[in-house]
Amino acid sequence: MTHSNKPLLKVLAGETVSPPPVWLMRQAGRYLAEYREVRARAGDFIKFCFSPDLAAEVTLQPIRRFGFDAAILFADILLIPIALGRKVWFVAGEGPRLEPFDVRQFEDLTTDTVRSVLGPVGETLTRVKPELPDETTLIGFAGAPWTVATYMVEGGGSKDRFSARVAAWQHPEAFDGMLERIADATAEYLVMQAESGAEVLKIFDSWAEGLPEPLFERVVINPTKRIVDRVRAAGVTVPIIGFPRGAGSMYARYARETGVNAVALDTGMDPAYAQSILPDGMPVQGHLDPAALRAGGDALDRETDRILDSWAGRPHIFNLGHGITPDVPVDHVHQLLRRIRERG
Repeated sequence: MTHSNKPLLKVLAGETVSPPPVWLMRQAGRYLAEYREVRARAGDFIKFCFSPDLAAEVTLQPIRRFGFDAAILFADILLIPIALGRKVWFVAGEGPRLEPFDVRQFEDLTTDTVRSVLGPVGETLTRVKPELPDETTLIGFAGAPWTVATYMVEGGGSKDRFSARVAAWQHPEAFDGMLERIADATAEYLVMQAESGAEVLKIFDSWAEGLPEPLFERVVINPTKRIVDRVRAAGVTVPIIGFPRGAGSMYARYARETGVNAVALDTGMDPAYAQSILPDGMPVQGHLDPAALRAGGDALDRETDRILDSWAGRPHIFNLGHGITPDVPVDHVHQLLRRIRERG
């Protein structure tokens, strides 16, 4: 199939499309009643991610309801530690938990079971692909090594990733070795996703903020480039979107040095500044404040217009600057889509 009927792939090929294609991070989630019904049946969250029938269903739900231009695989960034031999579990109301990992033991991480452990995720993609409208793009994804590593070192989420940052400074060779293991497993995972039908791949570095340049280079740029290089060496040619959330001025180096085809921008990125530092013609994705979507009304319309105007003339995929929140009314999502599509 050619890409001529897929707006999102047109944009990632460098075309400016009006209105821009739109999808939302975490678009399959708790703000949808149909998702909550499936989630209640699924039980354990990890088992949910590894259940292709249920994961495929919730991947398709927002496409049926809203007609987004892309469906993104329902999974979680913390499936990679499981494939590396680590224990991961979710505590209701608190989030993910992992056995804290000593980076000096990085050689204990195994990368040879990625396909066998994460095979059900590939099956989810193969189930979703034939159910999508012809114009809808299928996106696969993984967490970036730094973000995944922070959870492994901290034993869960944290406010400032302080223990992970200390470990990166204190044990640089071991920490970089751990990141290489995570990157290699992630590359294999993304290759499997492309082989299973993903037409775009996205790398989420959700905790890239607040890093000094030397650390950013080591823990964000280098591992991401390693992933992209290994995915390309495997013969995978689909576009790759990178999302170094909170990277600020480091977006410029990230865009130029990692090999990604497009960058997703966070809520705090000034469009004029981004225009000045990003490579000419590089597609961008983003970056509506999720709080504006929650607020709705005139504020949502104004902010939607501002973002559309800011990126006129550059290949742009409309999205949020972070994930949709569970309390967003469905009507606000409809309002957002109307506003974007009326501009076309």
